[in-house]
Amino acid sequence: MQDHGKFALSIAEAAKRISLSQRTVASLIKTGQLVSIKVGRRRIVPVSAIENFLTRDHPTEISEK
Repeated sequence: MQDHGKFALSIAEAAKRISLSQRTVASLIKTGQLVSIKVGRRRIVPVSAIENFLTRDHPTEISEK
């Protein structure tokens, strides 16, 4: 899944890479499900963290209407 030598991606790049919204990626980071690193005022997501996230089992929440 290497992104042409990049070791980390911005939130926007990470969201695009895993086909999720930036808001969802931010929520995953906030809840600790996706690892990120803060550098100055910028938050980046290591490519290895995305790979780890994608290979874990994620239970599906079923909502009743």
